[in-house]
Amino acid sequence: MSIIGVIDYGMGNLHSLGKSLERVAGSDRIEISFDPEKLIKCDKLVLPGVGGVRGCMNELRRLELSDLVLEASQKLPMLGICLGMQVMLEFSEENEGVPALGLFPGEVVRFTDPPRLPEAGAERLKVPHMGWNRVHQTHAHPIWAGVPDDSWFYFVHSYYARPRESRHVIGSADYVHAFACAIARENLVAFQFHPEKSQGAGLRLLANFVQWDGTVPG
Repeated sequence: MSIIGVIDYGMGNLHSLGKSLERVAGSDRIEISFDPEKLIKCDKLVLPGVGGVRGCMNELRRLELSDLVLEASQKLPMLGICLGMQVMLEFSEENEGVPALGLFPGEVVRFTDPPRLPEAGAERLKVPHMGWNRVHQTHAHPIWAGVPDDSWFYFVHSYYARPRESRHVIGSADYVHAFACAIARENLVAFQFHPEKSQGAGLRLLANFVQWDGTVPG
């Protein structure tokens, strides 16, 4: 039996995420905790998040969880979700600029306010990007096993990741322009969208993470 730790720093949709993980975990146990000593003993970790980057980083540091994430990132399979993905990059321009965890080279930037669509009577796209959108799989990865390309996932965000290295981008979506919505490096994987709110495709991704050993073939 494996233990999958969900990092609780007070800014995640933990109930929905925990229930979704329980549905796909089989005999594995889900541990939701803010205790670094418990979390470092888990076999896998999930870093969720909703809200702002500054608040997230402040709480991670206050609870001594930022050091835990950095340590665990060297050895455990780890999944970042939404804000949890954004803080895995080096820097976010949100809140007048916030240094983040730096697990992926790159930055997080805000969508520009979209122009009005040219079709007569069409509504202008709005920020935040909120609702269902297709995700195109740009690179093969075990996390995509059994998930059809261009499946629909649920998004809620005004900022998006801009990784410095294209090889880290394994999924993209379009809103105003194409943007990275799934990234991966070695034992780390992260999504901008919410798999726990994305019905069958999202549950399959979570099941794939539960089963993933943190390696990528080839």
